[in-house]
Amino acid sequence: MEIEFVGAARTVTGSKHLVRAGRATILLDCGLFQGRRRESLERNRHLGVDASAITAVVLSHAHIDHSGALPMLVKAGYTGPVYCTPATRDLCAAMLIDAANIQDSDARYINKQIERGRSDMEPVEPLYDEEDVMRVLALMVGIPYHRKTAIAPGVELSFFDAGHVLGSAITVLDVREDGAQQRLVFTGDLGRKRMPILRDPECPPGADILLMESTYGDRLHPPIAEMNDRLAEVLKRVHARGGKIVIPSFALERAQEIVFALKTLERQKRMPPMPVYVDSPLTVKITDVFKLHPECYDGETRALIEHGDSPFEFDDLRYVSSTEGSKQIDLDSQPAIIISASGMCEAGRVLHHLKATIEDPKNAVLIVGFQAPQTLGRRIVERRSRVKIFGVERELRAEVVVMNGFSAHADQRDLRDFVGGARQGGRLKSVILVHGEPAPQKILAELLAEDGVTGIVAPAAGERIAL
Repeated sequence: MEIEFVGAARTVTGSKHLVRAGRATILLDCGLFQGRRRESLERNRHLGVDASAITAVVLSHAHIDHSGALPMLVKAGYTGPVYCTPATRDLCAAMLIDAANIQDSDARYINKQIERGRSDMEPVEPLYDEEDVMRVLALMVGIPYHRKTAIAPGVELSFFDAGHVLGSAITVLDVREDGAQQRLVFTGDLGRKRMPILRDPECPPGADILLMESTYGDRLHPPIAEMNDRLAEVLKRVHARGGKIVIPSFALERAQEIVFALKTLERQKRMPPMPVYVDSPLTVKITDVFKLHPECYDGETRALIEHGDSPFEFDDLRYVSSTEGSKQIDLDSQPAIIISASGMCEAGRVLHHLKATIEDPKNAVLIVGFQAPQTLGRRIVERRSRVKIFGVERELRAEVVVMNGFSAHADQRDLRDFVGGARQGGRLKSVILVHGEPAPQKILAELLAEDGVTGIVAPAAGERIAL
């Protein structure tokens, strides 16, 4: 067996890993690279894999940096199955169409700005369209958690709950070659324990090889209750000066978690009197998908629903789908909270809200998730004095607040605990760190070595490891 690391190797985006075993080649995830716009377009136009050589695709979850290149794979000629959980398939139906529409919308806007001499960017063409997405959806096969399924000669697949986003899965491949069997466990993005809405992540037994994310291998997240306290302070402070709070958020999971946190503050009477806009047609659709999959919820969330209290609704919350409704938010001068995609500020409606608010010091940008290098979100986190939005430089005068405690990724303690669980039984012989930047990976690898773990590697893009 051999693994080739095409994407999310010493970086946190563009997840693609090829597993070659016997007569099968399995692609784990097929995500888009997210970063500086020009670099992203260039890298995403080259898949890095031979579509004709792939036997099957296994998708860990619906986030675009894990699923977003699937339409390009199909355009390149792939016609095999795409295995995922039922919830992931339902989410991809909304998210991939939205990704195609955003590419088309952003391309038309940028090209119009170029024509008018207002931007120094190069003309943009979408990577794929809705028709390509429909072809992907026709290939998707939903497999529930814990149901072992043969997906190729000598390869059986099982999914375990990753606890990261709705439907997210830890992939288990049981591979038989030349009379010997090995178990490969791929975490995808691993969730955190004791987070609201979803169940805690599971740890599959009997791993020989562990392919594990390492995004936050260098830090510990504060408890969610502490995050709610900090959120309440930010709301009070910005409301007092008459400002708006823009929260760039991934439409899947992070938006729902922020809404849940705001609902908690509203119930505790700690919310200032200000409207909350969820300005994302995709988030509206995804929230509807959440309602279809109670099998993914934890006990607290199920209890809320059983008592007729939706975790995604409260009095001051307004979901916005129309373009006109989105524009009206920026025209209103009153204090407000705006939750909008994309989470790294690289596309979508959040760019228009940032354009309207970022130069006024009474406003705030609240960052609630990881920002990849070279993204607009990372530049805002770094508090650059000037940032480019749609190719036009703007002064960053708004307050910037970073609250990574809302992250749906496992932190250092969670990752070490997961490896500890995987070692039970004594079969684990290799830990391969992916989906992480070099500095956090180095720190995590040193701590795992202190725990007695051997065979730790963090491969570079293009590297192959024979197992």
